[in-house]
Amino acid sequence: MVSIRSVTCECYGVAFGGCAGEGGRVPVAIVWFRRDLRLRDHPALLAALDAATDGGRVLPLFVLDPRLAGPAGAPRLTWLSRSLHALGESVDGALGVRSGNPVEVVTQVAREVGAGTVHVTADAGPYGRDRDREVADALTADGRTLVRTGTPYAVGPGSVVKADGTPYAVFTPFSRAWASVGWPAPAPAPAGVRWRSGVQGEGPPAEPPVDGEPVDLPAVGEAAARERWESFRDNDLGGYADARDLPALDGTSRLSAHLKYGEIHPRTVLADLGRRRGAGAIAFRNELAWREFYADVLWHHPQSAREYLKPAFAGMRYDEPAEAFDAWCAGRTGFPFVDAGMRQMRRTGWMHNRVRMVVASFLVKDLHVEWQHGARYFLRWLRDGDLASNNHGWQWVAGSGTDAAPYFRVFNPVTQGSRFDPDGEYVRRWVPELAHLAGKAAHTPWDAVDGYGHGYPQRIVDHAAERKEALARLAEVS
Repeated sequence: MVSIRSVTCECYGVAFGGCAGEGGRVPVAIVWFRRDLRLRDHPALLAALDAATDGGRVLPLFVLDPRLAGPAGAPRLTWLSRSLHALGESVDGALGVRSGNPVEVVTQVAREVGAGTVHVTADAGPYGRDRDREVADALTADGRTLVRTGTPYAVGPGSVVKADGTPYAVFTPFSRAWASVGWPAPAPAPAGVRWRSGVQGEGPPAEPPVDGEPVDLPAVGEAAARERWESFRDNDLGGYADARDLPALDGTSRLSAHLKYGEIHPRTVLADLGRRRGAGAIAFRNELAWREFYADVLWHHPQSAREYLKPAFAGMRYDEPAEAFDAWCAGRTGFPFVDAGMRQMRRTGWMHNRVRMVVASFLVKDLHVEWQHGARYFLRWLRDGDLASNNHGWQWVAGSGTDAAPYFRVFNPVTQGSRFDPDGEYVRRWVPELAHLAGKAAHTPWDAVDGYGHGYPQRIVDHAAERKEALARLAEVS
């Protein structure tokens, strides 16, 4: 049996709001955009529009928070910059962008424009929850109100619990409960918004290059997100169950960054999936459930963003990051499937999920480096870097997370490559030093006479030996 925990004071329930009317109607209402850079299916925007009726205006605001921007690398900053430009066009150039501590910036902007309410999509992350409490206190002290409406997720983190009120710790029962609870239909599109402009700011962040070149990103923004989803839905969803594990194919949705920045809401996607059957739709819905599950785990265990969900693993012997870690970062480990993934991430800010698991396993279990080092590197370079999904995915690989089959699962990078990239196309695409090797030979250059003839490095470790070492270290804490 599943229950729905009432958390409407922060609007994390499955409904759109519950707090939207707190501030009454005012001449100017602010909608503070965060991970919701869109206009459609946006309950917080509708709440701001409702609060600012009778001739009132809505001021769109984005705050570039140094606490969040600092750890972000070029792919995320570039994506954010382009998404803010797209949002700015959608609001007729009225978007105000300022940098600084949101507690100070939001309060100051509200004071400047005489806004009685500031409307946000409730944040489920540990930092975001604390930040919003501080912003709410500052606004209250200034005679204003922070109004939280909706959630970035289909079902608000923390709201789906067991009958006894405890959270789910395993994915499969959570996913069943999550699906049985269901989610609202997409919110209606806003109508008649009168944007309030004129707030002076710095504009979107700069787009930092990588190795002197612009980051290779797809189209960004709400319209691009809708187009990408509709193309995938109509053309690729049917084959998703089989194609999603093959990194050489364009068989995944590539929606992860669009979802991360809220350019499209998951309930919009789920509404479409609800009308479809078949293995592809089921598999894709399951991937969305994983995203919601990890957000729920982080809600209940905020320390798991940085610390071991299973504390016993903190006692394992790990090696300090050194030359081997640098080789992993640079995609020069001598294991083609690993190196292809790391180079893809550096060039495009994205890596295929199957490859993410393999490169993470290689770092933790072949190089014996703690998962936190890899998680931080991923968050810096992934355009879809999401704290809950990224860090709990790393804990899954490290055996310290929610998975029931823990540390003794060690991915073999050669067999994984041969299985999921059987023709070597993915490796040759990202590792040009191996482009001369046909078929599966790209995965084993040490077996080819000219395998190292174009500058590809030798293997930095013996996988079989390091697997034994990893299991020996596990035995020490078991």
